[in-house]
Amino acid sequence: MTTSSDFKAPQGLFEGIGRRALMLGAVGVVVSLVGLFVDGDQLAKSYLVAWLLAVGISLGCLAILMIDHLAGGRWGLVIRRTTEAAASTLPILAVLMIPILVSLPRIYSWAVPGAAEADPLLAQKVVYLNPTFFTVRAAVYFAIWSGFAWLLISWSRKQDETGDEILAQRMRAVAAPGLGVLALTSTFAAIDWLMSLDPHWFSSLFGIYFLGGVGVSGFAFVILVANLLSRHEPLEGMFTRLHFHDYGKFLLAFVMLWSYFAISQLLIIWMANLPEEVTWYIDRIQGGWVWMSIAIGLFHFALPFLILLSADIKKNANRLAIVALLLIVMRWVDLYWQVAPSFHDHLTFHWLDITTLLAVAGVWVFVFFRQLAGHRLLPINAPRVREVLDSE
Repeated sequence: MTTSSDFKAPQGLFEGIGRRALMLGAVGVVVSLVGLFVDGDQLAKSYLVAWLLAVGISLGCLAILMIDHLAGGRWGLVIRRTTEAAASTLPILAVLMIPILVSLPRIYSWAVPGAAEADPLLAQKVVYLNPTFFTVRAAVYFAIWSGFAWLLISWSRKQDETGDEILAQRMRAVAAPGLGVLALTSTFAAIDWLMSLDPHWFSSLFGIYFLGGVGVSGFAFVILVANLLSRHEPLEGMFTRLHFHDYGKFLLAFVMLWSYFAISQLLIIWMANLPEEVTWYIDRIQGGWVWMSIAIGLFHFALPFLILLSADIKKNANRLAIVALLLIVMRWVDLYWQVAPSFHDHLTFHWLDITTLLAVAGVWVFVFFRQLAGHRLLPINAPRVREVLDSE
């Protein structure tokens, strides 16, 4: 029988990574605060992109955690603590949303005082698009997400202590509706936080387009952490080539899903050629933005798709991690491509884009590794965990 002392997290490794991340985050925070006096509007917009990247990873991992409980496969057992730790950062991300809430008029045109009176279309949407309701909705989203994460994580920890099989049934019972609620609330969050940057534009596919990106973010991050854990005790040797093959297949599936939604949205809007819809894409193929559009098509879809068709690459942890890292970078590029053209006519980058990314990523990675270090890296009393142990 596995003892309670097994699979303790390597404190030195995690503390070292967390400490370096926090130092980088602190540098990013300090330098970004300088931007508050240089260009406060740009600071708010750059911060939004960085924050959305972290939110996408956390939501993606929460979704993977729910899928793990529903599927019950061995692939999910060795990454369960990773997905739990990432999902547990959602309350921190809610706190990190405060700078966005206090900067709403700098980011969203509908939040500017008097905007509805000057724009008849905004006047029709003012019941939904107003700072108070926007804040309430964000609080509800994070309360729901954090609540699901808390239930699944707390029951998982209790299962480690007691071995109660009823807890596995409870987690499955919560994960089933939770996955649907997560998809629905994430769709509304995408409309609020991204689509409303241009309140005149709308797309019925935008929510699931955002969800596809969330799935890519989650599995790409899981692969990076799994590659790290596979090279250190106590999970060294626990990850097999088949584990990474499974993660690679999931990543390929979500790359294809994201691409399908992106292309479908483009084709529907472009063929309809309605001024209130097509201008969103026109803004992103002019003034140099077309090069970023091409880069997203190549490096967020075409290249990863072709590489991930290879079973040998999916089974190779290091090569798969390189693809995952590329996709994390491209997730930031895709979010930047969605946000920045709403404010700039020409392709442009600002140093605040980097410093805010350092700030948010540094804090998020620090919290993630603190959460990961606080518990065993394998759910020792979960169903089928003995199959994982006996197969190594």
